Amino acid sequence: MRRLDASEPGFAAEFDALVNDRRESDSDVSADVAAIIARVKAEGDAALADYTAKFDRFDLDASGWSISKEECAAAYEALAPDLRDALNLAADRIRAYHAAQLPEDRDYRDSTGARLGARWNAVDAAGVYVPGGRAAYPSSVLMNILPAKVAGVERIVMMTPTPGGETNPVVMAAAHIGGVDEIWRIGGAQAVAALAYGTDRIAPVDVVTGPGNAWVAEAKRQLYGVVGIDMVAGPSEIVVVADNRNAPHVIAADLLSQAEHDPTSQSILFTDDGEFADAVAAAVEHQIPNLTTATTMRESWDANGAIIVVPALADAIPLCDRLAPEHLELAVDAAEADALFAKVRHAGSVFLGRQTPEAIGDYVAGPNHVLPTGRRARFSSGLSVSDFMKRTSFLALDETSLAAIGPAAVALAGAEGLPAHALSVSQRLS
Repeated sequence: MRRLDASEPGFAAEFDALVNDRRESDSDVSADVAAIIARVKAEGDAALADYTAKFDRFDLDASGWSISKEECAAAYEALAPDLRDALNLAADRIRAYHAAQLPEDRDYRDSTGARLGARWNAVDAAGVYVPGGRAAYPSSVLMNILPAKVAGVERIVMMTPTPGGETNPVVMAAAHIGGVDEIWRIGGAQAVAALAYGTDRIAPVDVVTGPGNAWVAEAKRQLYGVVGIDMVAGPSEIVVVADNRNAPHVIAADLLSQAEHDPTSQSILFTDDGEFADAVAAAVEHQIPNLTTATTMRESWDANGAIIVVPALADAIPLCDRLAPEHLELAVDAAEADALFAKVRHAGSVFLGRQTPEAIGDYVAGPNHVLPTGRRARFSSGLSVSDFMKRTSFLALDETSLAAIGPAAVALAGAEGLPAHALSVSQRLS
């Protein structure tokens, strides 16, 4: 864990190193993924069966390629009542939040009489990738499926690996709540390739969303253009800005909530009190051995964690913007949280006040937890309804409006050396 002090000489260089750290997998997976994609495109289902046997250790033909809606419904009914209620609460809140994101069509006439506007439509089919390796996340099922449903996507396909042939009943229950149409027991880059190109069994989709390992992320990157994607996501990250009025053990738990995801995850604390920084560091050390994810957290905290002391909490915000974190907690009084938030330019999602832990956002808050990582919040946003929709503009002119704007189009076409463009307009004008 790095300990930095903004008032010390050399801080700028140390912070630059922190900002520029590359935490993605060290393995060069690009060539491997390209080979997998090419094989799935050429061989289809045969390639999927072979990769599943190799990586997930079961036979798709013997165990079944898909998970039925009936199996998902049975998994839902078999859940403990409190867990079923929790999933339903999460689904209701996620659905409501995303319903408010639906864009409005536009249709109007300008001063020339020209009719202009745009119409929004959902894509025909969306693919959702749900990990099944290190951890299986039913919350991610809801976060990916429900915005697609709200957008009006007619066919939603879920890809999820089932190592050893074992399915996760809570993931299946979440799929039931979300209303997924197809579930295929396939993971990795090969699953993304199947969604992009289709096979004899699996029809292609228009958009692929959802988290995954380095191979899945690289497959999405390589296949962008064949299909739409939400983002190329990397390791999870959290930045907490906290004063000394917080309980150190609470802030420590917030930091560890992301460290437990993966050894490459990152947790960073900004505070204006050196003694509080020491207390949080001690609380982290106390909590790690007592949690079941201790091994992962230990590696993440030691390799990527940081505590940074700044003269005032306001000084932390420009530094946070440079990090452009996936999650940003402003653990201060409500009024100060609002004041700090007003200065934030780059963050995937922001959690305001002492009683708003990031972990709430992972499950039941409503905003999407699929967020840009690796400083990509500088130019991208979290998953939303618009990722499953596209906008079609339209224009309608009459003689009056064409006469008003057409001569300018003729002039510009001539300047660009495109006489047919000019002729297309000028013949109507005459």
